[in-house]
Amino acid sequence: MTTKQIEVILNPKIGRFLRETRKRVNVVYGGANSGKSWTIAQHLIFDKFYGEKGKRILSITKTLPQLRISALKLVTDLLKKYDLPYGINKNPSELLITNKNNEWLFKGCDDPEKLKSYECNYIWIEEASTITHGDYLRTNLCMRRATDSFNKMFLSFNPIAELHWLNKELVQGGDTEEIAICHSTYKDNPFINPVDAKQLEKLKSQDENYYRVYALGLWGSLKGIIYSNYKIIPRFPKTFDEIIYGLDFGYNNESALVEIGIKDEVPYLKELLYRTGLTTPDLIGQIDGLKIDKQAKIYGDSEDPNAIEQIYQAGYNIHPCRKGKGSVKAGIDYCKSRRLFIHQESANLIAELQSYKWREDKNGKMLEEPVKWKDHLCDAFRMALWSHRHKPFQEIVVVDL
Repeated sequence: MTTKQIEVILNPKIGRFLRETRKRVNVVYGGANSGKSWTIAQHLIFDKFYGEKGKRILSITKTLPQLRISALKLVTDLLKKYDLPYGINKNPSELLITNKNNEWLFKGCDDPEKLKSYECNYIWIEEASTITHGDYLRTNLCMRRATDSFNKMFLSFNPIAELHWLNKELVQGGDTEEIAICHSTYKDNPFINPVDAKQLEKLKSQDENYYRVYALGLWGSLKGIIYSNYKIIPRFPKTFDEIIYGLDFGYNNESALVEIGIKDEVPYLKELLYRTGLTTPDLIGQIDGLKIDKQAKIYGDSEDPNAIEQIYQAGYNIHPCRKGKGSVKAGIDYCKSRRLFIHQESANLIAELQSYKWREDKNGKMLEEPVKWKDHLCDAFRMALWSHRHKPFQEIVVVDL
């Protein structure tokens, strides 16, 4: 039998907390890019999934589609990265990863009846701010399987709203005999990408509340959320009057592609792509893989004409989006005037919509421009709908006679 040496990269502050805690409920919260999810995933993989025998792990988010692109993807990517043996059993309502000793179930808590009958030793609630207090209480009851150590729950999240039940019931008002708390920010993460750190620092000059929540990891209140005119649905119409696409370019930031089906003047939005590190040839390869009709209109960010030209040369019907002074506000107003339907598998788009907000000045006054952070899918569909459905925006100049 051979022994494999693996170098594990994690946030040392969170790593120490996870290994030393003896509490039943363990809250890991704070700012963005602190390595919360990455560190919890590796702790569960090495210390529990491969480090113990006869254990069951349950990972949940609000919905299974959200879980597929968050905790499940992170765990499977790490298993592949470290070349660890595992089996995977997929079905429409749950996913199960196994090794010879243990099993790891991934489920959405939007199926509470099936959760009630499952018994496990460890639970990880990722993006816990999206679930209700009732979801938490039901999930906690699953952690009743016999063990030779300690049954534990881990919750990870950004502290978006000061009045959220997570703050009231766990962080501020929790039972200290049962609950342990770990707070961290990007400054605790020695492996953070410098580009990501710079983006978080820039929030200080954009929006004090965003900076407080996502950079400092402190409880805030996201006032001025832009979109409330949307509904998340599981299925779309079988046919549309037309289909268009919105494309926001990125490399260090995410490249974002949204499919927009229009039926009776109503937009139906579905996230197709949300990835960093894509060159334009890589992006074209991704679009090719999506089998997009080359006759369908794609609206791309006009600030990157070179990328638009390369995609056009690849045979796609791409157009630069219409821009001008005031066009962002006008495009948002147009999108706010429509009823938007969002496919439930568009987890990144849903997350953006939930925190996409107007900027605030230092006195808390709302400004007529959005915060420029985690907005790539929102930009993509706004640019496409505004460009496709409206005449080019024209600035109106008032002259005193």
